[in-house]
Amino acid sequence: MHSEANLIIPFKRQGLMRRGFSDRLLRELLKNSKRGDRELANVLGVSQPTVTRARRKLKQDKVIQDYTVVPDFKKLGFELMAIGLVKVRPDAITPESIAKAKAYAQQTPFAIYSAMGEGMGMNGVVISFHKSYTEFNQQMNEFKAAWKDFLDRIEFFLIPLGEGEFKRFSLTYLKDVPP
Repeated sequence: MHSEANLIIPFKRQGLMRRGFSDRLLRELLKNSKRGDRELANVLGVSQPTVTRARRKLKQDKVIQDYTVVPDFKKLGFELMAIGLVKVRPDAITPESIAKAKAYAQQTPFAIYSAMGEGMGMNGVVISFHKSYTEFNQQMNEFKAAWKDFLDRIEFFLIPLGEGEFKRFSLTYLKDVPP
């Protein structure tokens, strides 16, 4: 059904725990993760215990990491989404600084994603939400001060929430990506 090259789900054949079923289950959960195992079993044409075992395996293997909602961020009081690109000095990238960055990221609730990468002359990204421009400036000044010995450059793309949006933010769209 699917070629090995297209699969991202790390399963070996175990009854119905084959890759095709795991992919179908994940797509159904992307549509609506609130559905119970019995409803999913009906949609997928399998037994409820099969879905329960498959979901447990997906969690155990960390394919499913969270069940969460995607709220209307503006209604939660956020005014801005910021996408920050950072250039960490190459000599500053050490196991210790990476561990420090991971700990800092975990303690920073307004930042929803941060990672190393590459592009546009930068090697890191941070995506964050802010309640105002003033709050954004304060938090970014604190960030720059905390990381001044590591950063060469940081640039931000600011998105005023509720304005100029072409497609709302949601992971639900991934259900339609071909396998």
